Amino acid sequence: MELVDEVSGNRQPEPVISARDVRVWYGTTRGAIRAVDGVSFDLMPGETLGLVGESGCGKSTLGRGLMGLLPTGAKRDGEVVFKGRDVFSMSAKEAYALRGHELGMIFQEPLTRLNPLMRISEHFEETIRQHEPRLPRAEVQQRAFEVLRVMGIPPTRYRSYPHEFSGGMRQRLMIALALVLRPAFVVADEPTTALDVLVEAQIVGILNDLRRTFDTSLLLITHNVGIVAEACDRVAVMYAGRIVEQGAVADVLGNPQHPYTRELLRSTISLSTTGLEFIPGSPPDLVDPPAGCRFHPRCPDAMQVCAVKDPVDVERPGGGRVECWLRGPEDLVPEGGTRPLKQEELTVADEA
Repeated sequence: MELVDEVSGNRQPEPVISARDVRVWYGTTRGAIRAVDGVSFDLMPGETLGLVGESGCGKSTLGRGLMGLLPTGAKRDGEVVFKGRDVFSMSAKEAYALRGHELGMIFQEPLTRLNPLMRISEHFEETIRQHEPRLPRAEVQQRAFEVLRVMGIPPTRYRSYPHEFSGGMRQRLMIALALVLRPAFVVADEPTTALDVLVEAQIVGILNDLRRTFDTSLLLITHNVGIVAEACDRVAVMYAGRIVEQGAVADVLGNPQHPYTRELLRSTISLSTTGLEFIPGSPPDLVDPPAGCRFHPRCPDAMQVCAVKDPVDVERPGGGRVECWLRGPEDLVPEGGTRPLKQEELTVADEA
């Protein structure tokens, strides 16, 4: 389906998936953990969006929330439109039919996701027959061989067990299982975790090839900024349950507008690194996050307004969005709110 641009009159492709104000929370004895707290983004056909941020920022929870694979007790709300239908309002039966066939998931740690008592052939048969139970066995095998060939796995390994493969090969198998039904949208949750750099590069290359071959849209969850630069069209930077900046990869990595994005990139190790950098402090407690901008207790550019008022969401230079008072319209900043905060003021604001 296409949309018509009101200004130019040109037809624009409709997003494969559109998320608006998505929230996911877990109930605990201390209160609700707001792991995802108001996230919005669009993903176009054949596009890869990289989702980066520190551990515990809500990246994996967002991915599982989109798929409806949250643990018992977790809740979600907001709106996620996939091909014109709100995924969050579907019945359990409708969502089950959609997963795998239209929405795919690549899990991290494939050894724990593959049944050690089942051959690879059985994994493929189970996956395909969940959605096409009457498909002849020969057709099931043909589909499996096709995707395994793209993964670089020979058909002679079709009846092997998971433990007979290396870590990199098992990750390829996980990708193959997620794509054998050719879903339109796939969540890849840390697909290169625990792999050496050579295998990691191979997996990134495979993901790029598959996106072009099957025209699949991909949400790539990772903590590795290098992978985002190599494999993604756009990037979303997540902190404490919110996306604080998103845009084209070259724009965001080359000209970060949010202080957290800048500090995250500064902490990344590269061939030119001469000393280790880090972001002072720790991510906030999501049971009781700080008022205002959640990054302000660690931000070197924090102002008075940052400690008391949620930042505005504005367009960033080059396209995309950023949530930061430094980039917001001046007429929205309260009088005196632009004075930088001293460290003792940050402490008082947090305690308040």
